[in-house]
Amino acid sequence: QVQLVESGGGLVQAGNSLRLSCAASGRTFSTYGMGWFRQAPGKEREFVAGITVSGGSTSYADSVKGRFTISRDNAKNTVYLQMNSLKPEDTAVYYCAAVFLPLGVRTHPDDYDYWGQGTQVTVSS
Repeated sequence: QVQLVESGGGLVQAGNSLRLSCAASGRTFSTYGMGWFRQAPGKEREFVAGITVSGGSTSYADSVKGRFTISRDNAKNTVYLQMNSLKPEDTAVYYCAAVFLPLGVRTHPDDYDYWGQGTQVTVSS
C-alpha cells in the first residue's frame, strides 16, 4: 500500500514557474515508477510526465516537453514536477501516481496502482 500526497499547486501568471511535490508513504518507494497526470474541467485525465524506479529514464507529453521536468529523490520518498514557462492551458488538477515495478515509463492512467488526491494549478493570462 502506498499513500501519495501532492503539494505545491497554486495560482500563477503565465510565464512563471511552480514546483509540485508528491510525498509517498511506506518504505518501498524505490520499487515504484511514478507519474504526473492532469485533468482540466470537462476533459479526460492526461499523462504529463513519468519516471522509472531508478530515475534513469523519463518521458513527457509533447505539450510540456522542454518546459516541465520530473525528478525523484528515493531517500526522501518524493517525486517532483518542476513546471516552467507556464501557460493558461496548463491549468488543471495535477495528480501523482505510482505503479509497482513497471517496465519502463508508463503513460496510461490504467497502468497505475495508486493515486494522490490532486493539487490545483491555475495559470492566469
